[in-house]
Amino acid sequence: MVDTTDAPTAERRAERLELRVPTSPTQLPAVRAMAGDLAMRMDFDLDAVEDLRLAVDEACATLASIALHGSPLTVVFEATRDALRIDAWVPTAEGTDVPRDGFGWAVLHTLVDSVDAGPSTQAAVPAGDGSSTAVARIALAKYLRRPAAGGAVEQPDHDVSVAR
Repeated sequence: MVDTTDAPTAERRAERLELRVPTSPTQLPAVRAMAGDLAMRMDFDLDAVEDLRLAVDEACATLASIALHGSPLTVVFEATRDALRIDAWVPTAEGTDVPRDGFGWAVLHTLVDSVDAGPSTQAAVPAGDGSSTAVARIALAKYLRRPAAGGAVEQPDHDVSVAR
């Protein structure tokens, strides 16, 4: 990732990376590797990096299981100063929803700070072609915890600080 700050006090602008891969099990590890690499470059701790890798792997496997045969998996990573947001989607048959039961869904909720899923269209997803073609999407977010004064850890978009 390229540093987009002009000065040490300037905020980094959001950076976006789009990745499109076949839904083949042999290609999904590339998405997992990209998530880990971006998280490391953003200075997530090692546990958070592994959490993101596992969450992305689970989300991609879930989407691959409901994708139309031969359709690609699209994953959009957005790195901001405070979080890594990941939006993944696949073309599906009309009316197909993302399974939200079972162990995989529980794993996603445990590993990231925010998870949302459901049916959508290519007009409504990042990197979509603007059409009304049906897709299923999973959106994840993991927030950076930054040390604050006094040893607490700031949690963006959260009401609590955790003491170290």
